[in-house]
Amino acid sequence: MAVLRKRNRREDQIFVEGNIPMEYLYTVGPTLEPFFRKLKDKGEFNGVKCGRCGTVYVPPSLFCEACFEKMTKNVKLPSKGILESYTVAHYDHLGEPLSKPEIWGLIRLDGADTPFVHRILGDPKNVELGCQVKVKLKAKAKRTGSMNDIDGFVPA
Repeated sequence: MAVLRKRNRREDQIFVEGNIPMEYLYTVGPTLEPFFRKLKDKGEFNGVKCGRCGTVYVPPSLFCEACFEKMTKNVKLPSKGILESYTVAHYDHLGEPLSKPEIWGLIRLDGADTPFVHRILGDPKNVELGCQVKVKLKAKAKRTGSMNDIDGFVPA
């Protein structure tokens, strides 16, 4: 049956609530492919540095979010950094209790200006804001070229 009149107000809308399970394939594109390839093949982090304002992005970005300059300069970064923030999760993404708490942190690699989220390995009692962390990678044979190649970060 076709809609016969336009409904502008939310209360006039008809809704059906539900969940749609979905699988998808995400292509990382020309900016992130070198990042993931280097992580997979060499266990190294690379970022990009803005030629105008000097901001270093990890993971790499196509353009500088501060000044909109196209990013062209690659920089190698160490596999250690600072834990800028963290949370301890007691439930998984479906709301089910975890067998043991997981720590998720906001990590800024040394030399980078932008942080990213990843798992922190170990006991939550040993984690502090501002602590040094270092990467723990999966074995080279098990890496696939994704952020999951990083098992997590451990306090240094």
